[in-house]
Amino acid sequence: MSSSRPSLPPLSVLDLAFIPEGATPGQALANSVGLARHAEALGYRRFWLAEHHNMTGIASAATAVVIGHVAAGTSCIRVGAGGIMLPNHAPLVIAEQFGTLESLFPGRIDLGLGRAPGTDGLTLRALRRDYGSAERFPQDVLELQALFGPVREGQAVQAVPGAGLRVPLWILGSSLFGAELAGMLGLPYAFASHFAPDALLPALEAYRARFQPSEQLQRPYAMVGINVVAAETDAEARRLFTTPQQQFARLVRGTRGLLPPPIDDIEAYWSPSEKAQASRMLARSLVGSRETVRAGLEALVAETGADEVMVASAVHDYGARLASYAILAEAHGALAGGPAAQALPARSAA
Repeated sequence: MSSSRPSLPPLSVLDLAFIPEGATPGQALANSVGLARHAEALGYRRFWLAEHHNMTGIASAATAVVIGHVAAGTSCIRVGAGGIMLPNHAPLVIAEQFGTLESLFPGRIDLGLGRAPGTDGLTLRALRRDYGSAERFPQDVLELQALFGPVREGQAVQAVPGAGLRVPLWILGSSLFGAELAGMLGLPYAFASHFAPDALLPALEAYRARFQPSEQLQRPYAMVGINVVAAETDAEARRLFTTPQQQFARLVRGTRGLLPPPIDDIEAYWSPSEKAQASRMLARSLVGSRETVRAGLEALVAETGADEVMVASAVHDYGARLASYAILAEAHGALAGGPAAQALPARSAA
């Protein structure tokens, strides 16, 4: 890319281990490892997996297990949760799981935390979670921080492994609540604008305004999530993008399913109201060729001041998904040896 163009912040990958139509969960998990290796070679900084339950098209429900699988199949890219829905779990269990991961893969594990259930109400009850557990989220984050800290004199309950490992924590969110909490605790913040873009700018403003330096982080560090579908031409990218458009139309309909293949006429698939709702959720999406996604990245960073951009790419065909991330990396300038391939920051930083 032209050297006169502005530099861009690092890129990272958000993967949900999508199960495409015609594939199995085992194949989806193998694809996640392959995608992580691909991203590592291209210079992406992180590879995160998300906790969702009772979703027939997503294979990352046992998130810590999948993180271990991906970390074992890669060598240097940071691997983590984007995120663990903390109210679904006891903080001690998460401290033990991620303390184990950090012990197995030192200096490579991130722990992003959210307070949503990551599922529907019926499944929430199957998880033995009560509806009030989200209200304890700030206290649970503090408890988790303490479990990763040094063992205190007289401490009766310890995370083994976990104590003293200081696994980097992130707060995830799609509203002002998480933004303000991340700022108050001095933690890095990741906004889920890849599916809930409406509050992106107010949340970033709130995070930066409330930020207090901490042992983990001295200045605000904000990551913005977006959807990217890149291809050799804008027309081909738009066709591939009909897969996430169908996905989000299904969300509006309240139905589930495996990741669908692209279609030639998305307008025949959805109603006007479904189109409006799905398009609003997908508003933070870059779809097109190298030049198109490069221009979109520049505009996004200028608008948000993002310190890092995390990319979701729900492309049905695995080869086309790999190609999308490669085209994006080339457009960004983050091919091996580029900005995102430089040495990882210190573990105390974002």
